[in-house]
Amino acid sequence: MEDTNRIDSLDLMKGVVMVLMAIDHVRVYAGVPAGGPDPAVFFTRWITHFVAPGFAFFAGTGIYLMAKRMNDLKALRRFLVTRGLILVALEMTVIRVLWTFNFDYKHYMLAGVIWMLGWCMVIMGGLVGLSTRTLGILGVVVIFGQDLVRLVASKVLPGPLAAILIEGGWIGFGEGGLGVLYVIVPWIGVMAAGYAFGALYTMDPDTRRHRCFQYGLAATAFFLIVGSFAAMSSGGGESGEGAGGAPFLMRLLNQQKYPASALFLTMTLGPMVTLMPFVERLQPRPMWNWLVTFGRVPMFYYLLHIPTIHVAAMIVSVAREGNVNPWLFGNHPYAPPDVPAGYQWSLGLLYFVWALCVIALYFPSKWFARLRATKRYPWLSYI
Repeated sequence: MEDTNRIDSLDLMKGVVMVLMAIDHVRVYAGVPAGGPDPAVFFTRWITHFVAPGFAFFAGTGIYLMAKRMNDLKALRRFLVTRGLILVALEMTVIRVLWTFNFDYKHYMLAGVIWMLGWCMVIMGGLVGLSTRTLGILGVVVIFGQDLVRLVASKVLPGPLAAILIEGGWIGFGEGGLGVLYVIVPWIGVMAAGYAFGALYTMDPDTRRHRCFQYGLAATAFFLIVGSFAAMSSGGGESGEGAGGAPFLMRLLNQQKYPASALFLTMTLGPMVTLMPFVERLQPRPMWNWLVTFGRVPMFYYLLHIPTIHVAAMIVSVAREGNVNPWLFGNHPYAPPDVPAGYQWSLGLLYFVWALCVIALYFPSKWFARLRATKRYPWLSYI
């Protein structure tokens, strides 16, 4: 049901998100820090900030388009709840093992981006009965009013639930615990806004492009104006990533991701929405076709790219050190702070391995995209 009537421009943008995501995940295994005062390292991390917002926003758009195709609210809700719970289960089992190549569940569990997408889909299963306009307003209110939500909810919710919904951090139990990297608020707002964005694809192209410019430029302008004042007055956003005496541009771009602030989301979503009219006008090219292929099978790509990068890091370790460094079996992507001395890769090596991994991922992704387009097995809709 998801492989007919596809919109190439949306798949292309999702493909860009997939490729950028791989940069950050190679960075994890390369032992390169998540930002810092070095501009090259800072921007290596910063460019990947578009990934999670793109995931959640375009997932919402996909839900809207699916709703139009299915025209069956009950079936849509069942699909969203089922797929959402499958994603949560995958995060806690398969994906966790792929990240670490260990089974140390006792001391380490991570609620990452797939966990967040899963729970947001479950919640969307309860919200899709609302009008598109209502969902769009709700999404914007959650994104920009999240601090108020956090202030109120932190006073009434028990600690573990507050951590999952709004605060993030570590939830300890027994000898281990759960690290909540992606909270539900504001990401459910991003998905709801993406759902409303999907309505633009029922309009004529000129109207759609005009509104993309309007919405995208408005969000970007908000970020530039408010973010500039914040950068000048407080010296930046996320601590440890270019704060303090960094150049103004780095302070401006250094916005809080965990939990994602309104400035972080407008910094990323604004330019992506603004670019959509240009993406629609792109003529078919081999590179664009590669990206469209990745965008058509995002979950398959995600599941495959982690072990691909992990194995590539092991090969690099053997080539550089003569053995597979035990650090590579640590609890990633919360990379342990004690990166072995001399292990950290150069950025040149990081990008070289990233390019090879992306090339390697294209061929199985193309096969799976063709499978989904030609076969009607029900399980294919969930991957």
